[in-house]
Amino acid sequence: MALLDVSNISVQFGGLRALTDFSLSIDRGELVGLIGPNGAGKTTAFNVVTGVYAPTSGQIMLAGKRIAGASPVQINHAGLARTFQNIRLFSQMTVLDNVIVGYNRSAEHGLLGTLVRSPRFRREQDSMRQRGLTLLETLGLAGKHSLLARNLPYGDQRRLEIARALATGPKILLLDEPAAGMNPSEKRELTSLIRQVRDEFEVGIWLIEHDMKLVMSICERIVVLDHGETIAVGTPPEVRAHPKVIEAYLGEVVT
Repeated sequence: MALLDVSNISVQFGGLRALTDFSLSIDRGELVGLIGPNGAGKTTAFNVVTGVYAPTSGQIMLAGKRIAGASPVQINHAGLARTFQNIRLFSQMTVLDNVIVGYNRSAEHGLLGTLVRSPRFRREQDSMRQRGLTLLETLGLAGKHSLLARNLPYGDQRRLEIARALATGPKILLLDEPAAGMNPSEKRELTSLIRQVRDEFEVGIWLIEHDMKLVMSICERIVVLDHGETIAVGTPPEVRAHPKVIEAYLGEVVT
């Protein structure tokens, strides 16, 4: 069984079916893309896997455990983290404190330890600070740890959001349109960063992205949605030439 195994998931809101019999598998170290026109159901797929929505039917397994219908916090603790199309940083906090928030999700000191500043609490805080500094250096944010998150350039804010997600210790990382709003130079840096994260942290990565050049250059396998249904699955060359994919993209060959 794959590390993440999504089987025949459907999501229905009243009379509207947003996702129909969606299936996907991702193993550690895989880089999988999810593409489709606006309204195809891509973000719905992310939201149901991360616990924002409960599936109407189907099953989701992560590392052999059922997570369908679990809360986002429970799913994150199980080993799945995500970023968002609209960056969701704590803008008034420092870069390092944003990362420490991620580490705190797995801290062991508990509420009482936090209130009384127990020795365990202090040791964990020191450890999280050092690990956070190392993580920021790995992701190209060395020397920016004391800046407020809101003062980072846009591309660095994306890096910080990925760093915070990685701080939760995921087995699978979901990236929701990470290149949105980026200029060509930032997109090239992002492409290198995604590969680096996959290789250094040995995570599976599931990527939603509208930039087809980025998707085709980085993903080993691509799933295509249209009106909530899967219309193609395959390698970039296979997907690029698929008749239904060409039709879904308004008659233009995906390049």
